[in-house]
Amino acid sequence: MTVIDGRTPAHDTTEPDGRAAGGPEGNERLTAATGAVLLLLFAAEGVTILFLGRLLTLHFFIGLLLTGPVVLKIGSTGYRFLRYYTGAPAYRRKGPPAPLLRVLGPLVVATSVAVLGTGVALALLGPDTGPVPVLLLHKASFVCWIAVMSVHVLAYLWRLPRLIGADLRRRPARHGTPAPRRAGRWSLLALALGAGLVVALAGVHLVSGWTAQ
Repeated sequence: MTVIDGRTPAHDTTEPDGRAAGGPEGNERLTAATGAVLLLLFAAEGVTILFLGRLLTLHFFIGLLLTGPVVLKIGSTGYRFLRYYTGAPAYRRKGPPAPLLRVLGPLVVATSVAVLGTGVALALLGPDTGPVPVLLLHKASFVCWIAVMSVHVLAYLWRLPRLIGADLRRRPARHGTPAPRRAGRWSLLALALGAGLVVALAGVHLVSGWTAQ
């Protein structure tokens, strides 16, 4: 059990500030499930980088597909940030992440947005991006992203099986606290994946500008 400033994590998710999303425990589970999906998709994207000449179309497709889950992950972590710093009791009792992870959080968001943003720009602009070195920015942001994500993943990876498994088995959260809105969390994740799939299907044809070289 983690104690922050003499306070234990939240036990009551039925109060008004915690009901909408299942409270801080529900928010944590949504973030964990989204993070697991992103981990798998980024791993697949990493494989395409190793064989970019043959898997360029798949690289484009997965990159565009990632947009939906990335937006959801930023939204879920941003919601926790907002609730904590606006004084929501359940989130205050839960406490903030460890100091290092609080410092890394904005860097994870910034580098993720930079990698995806420059990737989408490359898809839209094609090889001829004019005076702006978008490809160089895409590669540089990817290197920075790898550095911060390595620490981020190592810090959270061990928690994923418990958080995701609890929802899948319909078991109560740790300390016996229920985390309502299970269907809502999985629906949000499905919606994010669906949105990413729509973007990927709509934009994958843009790879032709690169394969035609």
